[in-house]
Amino acid sequence: MILWAAGLFRKRGTTIIPFQVSSELVQEGPYRWTRNPMYLGMLGILSGTAWMLGSATPWLLVFTFLWWISTRFIAIEERMLGARFGESYRDYQKRVRRWL
Repeated sequence: MILWAAGLFRKRGTTIIPFQVSSELVQEGPYRWTRNPMYLGMLGILSGTAWMLGSATPWLLVFTFLWWISTRFIAIEERMLGARFGESYRDYQKRVRRWL
């Protein structure tokens, strides 16, 4: 999912780098179901690894990542996208959930 989402950014000519100004609001592909498919993919990799390790300790990293990405990246990116794309982004937020 990470590669699919990143490929759509490249196809549309917008940045994949967090906190840089986006030139396009990508809403196709996995962005129809989640506003954060790249972060969701990362969370899936971390969760799968924690599950395969078979102990509780790795889950601390999973939950720390979820908190960190939500507060330090997604919240800021959503404000930036709202400022850049206005009503179009707010409509997208109403249609598509942050995670799933």
